[in-house]
Amino acid sequence: MKFSWSSWAAVIVATTLARAESTDSAGDPISADTGGVTGDEIVISSKDGQEELGFDEKTAAITSHSGVVARWKGATLVAHRLSYSEVDDVYVAEGDVTITRVDGRGRTEIWRGERVRYNFRSGSIDTDSFRLGNAPLFAAGASLSGGKTNDVQTAVAATITTDDVSDPGYQIKARSMTVGKDHTIRAKDAVLYMGGVPVMYFPSYSRNLDRHPNFWTLTPGYRSLFGPFLLGKYHYFPSTNVETTLSLDWRQKRGFAGGPGINYDIGELGQGSAGFYYAHDDEPGLDAQLRPISSNRYRTFFNHRLTVGDGFEAKAVVRQQSDPYVVRDFYEYEYRRDPQPKTLVEATQFWRNFSLDVLAQPQVNGFFRTVERLPDVKLTGLRQELGQSGLYYDTESSLAYLRYHEGVLPGMSGTNYAALRADTYHQITLPQTVFGWLNLTPRVGGRFTHYGETEESQPVLGEQNRSIFNTGAEVSFRASRVWPSVRSEWLEMDGVRHIVEPSVNYVYVPRPDARPLQLPQFDTLLPSYRLLPLEFPDYNSIDSVDSENTFRLGLRNKLQTKRNDQVENVVNWAAYTDWRMRPRPGQSTFPDLYNDLEFSPRSWIVLSSTTRYNINGGFWDEAYHRLTLQPGDDWSWTVGHRYLVDDPATYGVGNNLFISSFRFKVNEDWAVRASHQFEARDGVLEEQAYTLYRDLRSWTAALTLRLRDNRTAKSDWAIVLTFQLKAFPRFKLNSDRDRAEWLSGG
Repeated sequence: MKFSWSSWAAVIVATTLARAESTDSAGDPISADTGGVTGDEIVISSKDGQEELGFDEKTAAITSHSGVVARWKGATLVAHRLSYSEVDDVYVAEGDVTITRVDGRGRTEIWRGERVRYNFRSGSIDTDSFRLGNAPLFAAGASLSGGKTNDVQTAVAATITTDDVSDPGYQIKARSMTVGKDHTIRAKDAVLYMGGVPVMYFPSYSRNLDRHPNFWTLTPGYRSLFGPFLLGKYHYFPSTNVETTLSLDWRQKRGFAGGPGINYDIGELGQGSAGFYYAHDDEPGLDAQLRPISSNRYRTFFNHRLTVGDGFEAKAVVRQQSDPYVVRDFYEYEYRRDPQPKTLVEATQFWRNFSLDVLAQPQVNGFFRTVERLPDVKLTGLRQELGQSGLYYDTESSLAYLRYHEGVLPGMSGTNYAALRADTYHQITLPQTVFGWLNLTPRVGGRFTHYGETEESQPVLGEQNRSIFNTGAEVSFRASRVWPSVRSEWLEMDGVRHIVEPSVNYVYVPRPDARPLQLPQFDTLLPSYRLLPLEFPDYNSIDSVDSENTFRLGLRNKLQTKRNDQVENVVNWAAYTDWRMRPRPGQSTFPDLYNDLEFSPRSWIVLSSTTRYNINGGFWDEAYHRLTLQPGDDWSWTVGHRYLVDDPATYGVGNNLFISSFRFKVNEDWAVRASHQFEARDGVLEEQAYTLYRDLRSWTAALTLRLRDNRTAKSDWAIVLTFQLKAFPRFKLNSDRDRAEWLSGG
């Protein structure tokens, strides 16, 4: 029998249509008693939900000009004509039949045929020629029989593919095929076809729908730091909830490397991953002290997360490295995200108004600065009303043994110290509305902290107690106005609403009886480009708490409209700063003025802006602007500019950086992407990357060229070729744009 693939696209489209049709129609459905399904009814209606159904008493056939829809417990059958057989409790559907149902894995599958006998209760399907869509697999055959009563369905003259086009680039044709209750397709006398050419014969072939097959991923390329390289990873799935991997990498200048990994989901016992990577590095380079790094380099990682019910969560994270730079050299994305990874074990129990958190954080890598918590126990009371008084209470108390390690390379010394710390904070607030529109929330609180005598330090700090009082109030209101008649097709505006929200938050903390310089510093105030919280307990730099007499001034404006039946922000702008009534040494009366703006004149145009203006100096400390244009799927363009003033004391050398990322879909087969990063301070094009994509029907290929100008060091350039099967992509759509290092041997 010859089978035409011309209607494969219809299978894919039917998936979307059938999901939309699963909602009950607005028409008057009639109910058909299933006979064999006691207490249940199959609801039958016209496809458009408007037409009346025709019923032939002689043939017991139900018809409608728009088609007939039958629904039962998540299964939907659509056909031109439908009849019912009481003998075997089967519905006979004729004319462009589509059956949509959820399989045992919770995934949607689509069956197509011209004349189908379907039992809603057992799920059995008997048909002549058929097509099946159960992403990522698609199948077809000359006939299908059997069902869930015997847990097996059998197809004759079957074809299987993962290619989602009408003329598959590859397919497996088999004399017969069965689909069992274990969600496995088994075929006999199977032949692999590439295009129309048979290339391999399989006496038997099986494929589990629950997981990817075992497969290799290979990434060949060249990078100036590595020379020619080949990165390989074998993926093996011993069960549906476990994936094991084995990395085998070769870099001409750096040697061989690799190691095992595992990802698992063990249900109620949690989910996690673990792995080990070892490299005998032929050119490891020098450390920060210009000393040779050992050629034996490795990293070990372990993650596990457990959730029990709605109230308990636990996680464990282990990160161990041979040296500070092994992740930078071989796992560039991880290094950019977190250059000094921590090791910790944390468990949290949640109740309605309280939570208890236990955190243990040891120092595993001695070259990273670490505050060990051995352990840190914290009880948090969420804001809750005291009876019916209108007063609200929140609290946070902790007990911890803390040890500060400077984090130095072997052979060097640093400042270390340790101490016991007990801290408790309590606060009362009285939120209320004045004049019917003004929100006023006064508060008063107190904090007490005990520090034990420091250990491992010179000089030794004795036991100390610190008491802190705080008070203040937050005042805000919200005003809005609507102009429903304002409409603009070009700006995609259907009515306009303007919302303005001014706010003032006053915080007063008198001088504590022990200043930060008198206390061991574990949780300290770190430099930040953004304004840090003022009020407790959001201000969590416990050991840096000092006097405060400050107003935080804020103003938010929103301009909203309706687009595609959704309320969207055309303008979302926030401006805020502090007014310090009594600045501490090193502070000014006014810090920077902050502005955050997002402007979307059309749904496909987004402009974002973040700025810091130095009020005292009269210049910009920071400005970051980003414009994204994406009018459709054919092209998108993002351009941006980041300016950061020089600040040697805090942040170091600034930036005057221009970025661009452009993507263009030439046609259905070809696409290109180009990205650039230009530093205008010294006129250096720091990074440029170009990718050419080719759709190979079942596969997608990408050829990437990337060049980095390291200024004083040697330039780093790479060229790499990647392939991926569409049904089992290595990268999600566009993820290579943000994680281009995956394509560059790192």
